[in-house]
Amino acid sequence: MAPPVAAAIGAQASRLAKDLPLGGSASSSTIPRLVYGTAWKKDRTADLVYAALKAGFRGVDTAAQPKHYDERGVGEGVRRAVSEGIVRRDDLFVQTKFTSPGGQNHITPYDLDAPLVDKVHQSVQSSLRSFTLKGQEPYLDSLVLHSPMDTVDETLTVWKTLESYAPHRIRHLGISNTTLAILDAIYARASVKPAVVQNRFYGQTGYEADMRAYCREKGIVFQAFWTIGANRMLVQSMPVGFVAQSAGVDGVAAYYSLILGLESMTVLDGTTDAAHMTADLEGIERVGLWAEGDGASDWEQALAAFKTMVGDM
Repeated sequence: MAPPVAAAIGAQASRLAKDLPLGGSASSSTIPRLVYGTAWKKDRTADLVYAALKAGFRGVDTAAQPKHYDERGVGEGVRRAVSEGIVRRDDLFVQTKFTSPGGQNHITPYDLDAPLVDKVHQSVQSSLRSFTLKGQEPYLDSLVLHSPMDTVDETLTVWKTLESYAPHRIRHLGISNTTLAILDAIYARASVKPAVVQNRFYGQTGYEADMRAYCREKGIVFQAFWTIGANRMLVQSMPVGFVAQSAGVDGVAAYYSLILGLESMTVLDGTTDAAHMTADLEGIERVGLWAEGDGASDWEQALAAFKTMVGDM
């Protein structure tokens, strides 16, 4: 049985907590508003992924990059949750990444001496093995290019190779740590358009206001990461405190809710605390219900103030 939080968010959730539609390929699907981030979890990865799914998360983000991720551990946590009936694979959004040699250490999912196209194929096959379930053909809901390659041509070579797996083995493609110029070059030349952009959300890049505006225009979902660690002042800002007090949630849930209110946004949530996992999920639902009910006017004012702070005019 799905936990109550997951059932509510998956069915009659508030607009704030409801999954977002994804474009970019012939396969239409949705992405949860909060995606569980698995970077730097090391030997705790499987247990934390299992705990996140049990708490109600339905999206997980990882990478075929043993330097910072344990992709096989993520797969183990998913299989455990599926085997116990906590969730079905069809109800999950599983996202991984292809990481270039410059982002790897001595342990890689591909032969470092292989041609670039072969590196991509070997990485994809490694990821598909990580998420193989008994009796089911493995697939990935999203595969993100971890960062642009050294040249635009190399970046497009990787992208075109990934396109060969869409939409059946890989449902959607995306890119992380990108500039707007490179994203636009990919969008202009790709057959399978980017469905997601995963970038840092912090002040040094103006909270990616231009990038996010481009994504909204093109129907691309922006996945925010480094949302708390780099933004202590934003987390403690007046709009966040007002929403937290008015909706009866903690500051993190209020902060995430305001980010989600920026439209076409999801947040990578990497908490390692089971209580916080539940609080984050329940909190954005509670804020959503408040914002759609008696708090509608107050929510709009708080959101408008928050938008001004992050460059959304």
